[in-house]
Amino acid sequence: MPQYIMTYLGGNHPSTPEEGQQHFAKYMEWLSSLGDAAVSPMNPLKDTCTVAPDGSVSDGGTTTMSGYTIVKADNMDAALVMAKSCPFLDIEGSLEVSELVEMPS
Repeated sequence: MPQYIMTYLGGNHPSTPEEGQQHFAKYMEWLSSLGDAAVSPMNPLKDTCTVAPDGSVSDGGTTTMSGYTIVKADNMDAALVMAKSCPFLDIEGSLEVSELVEMPS
C-alpha cells in the first residue's frame, strides 16, 4: 500500500498552556482515528539549519516546515481525506501531502 507524507507548514502556537493541551488532545484523537494507517505519526522538527550548495551553513530553514506524519492509504484521495481532518488546520497551519516513492535498495 502506498505511503504518503503530510508535511506541517506554518500554524499558530497556542497562546496558553490550556490551549496547547486542548490542541494536543485533538491531535491525539485524530491520530487514534487513523489507526494502523498512521505509519510514523508525530514527527516535530526543531533547530533547523540550511546547508547551501557551497557548503556554508546558516541557522533556520527556507520553509515553515515544522514536522510531518507518514500514513498509508490506498491512493492520494484517501490520504487527502485524512489530511482534511487534521487539527493542525485548526491553528491556521497547512499540510502538503506527497506520495513517498519507494526506491530500490
